[in-house]
Amino acid sequence: MVGKSLLIACLLMFLTAGANAQNEYVGAAKCKMCHNKTATGAQYKVWAASKHASAMDALEGEDANNPKCLKCHSTYYGDDEDLMATIKPGEGVSCESCHGAGSGYKSNTVMKDKDKSIAKGLVIPTEKVCKKCHNDESPHFKGFNFDEYFKKIAHPIPADD
Repeated sequence: MVGKSLLIACLLMFLTAGANAQNEYVGAAKCKMCHNKTATGAQYKVWAASKHASAMDALEGEDANNPKCLKCHSTYYGDDEDLMATIKPGEGVSCESCHGAGSGYKSNTVMKDKDKSIAKGLVIPTEKVCKKCHNDESPHFKGFNFDEYFKKIAHPIPADD
């Protein structure tokens, strides 16, 4: 009986380990593969033309290496140092800053189903997500109107006709 209970406990730990695993960052180039088409919303193009994409360019001098600045001007700072080392200046605040690390939801079979995507780690940005960086901790903060600014970065998937 004890052996059977131990076997079941080990099996349950093994089966739930994957469900609790933290997603890894995949980078904006992976997102671009599907989110660059006009027919599906051209989200990558919207992002690439935004201030989010060039957030690293805004950091000059000591600020370019200041953890207090990098935590909001980059995507991976403090989470994935190997990936952080590969970031180009034009990849400041990328997709995964707002939508969460993408390894769990990046596949097309998952992304076709919004609920499944969310279950696999996709974050649907809210005002709270934005205010993690757009707040008075920034020395350049001039207020943040979520409704106004969200419209500037909005990149929805077009509704089916």
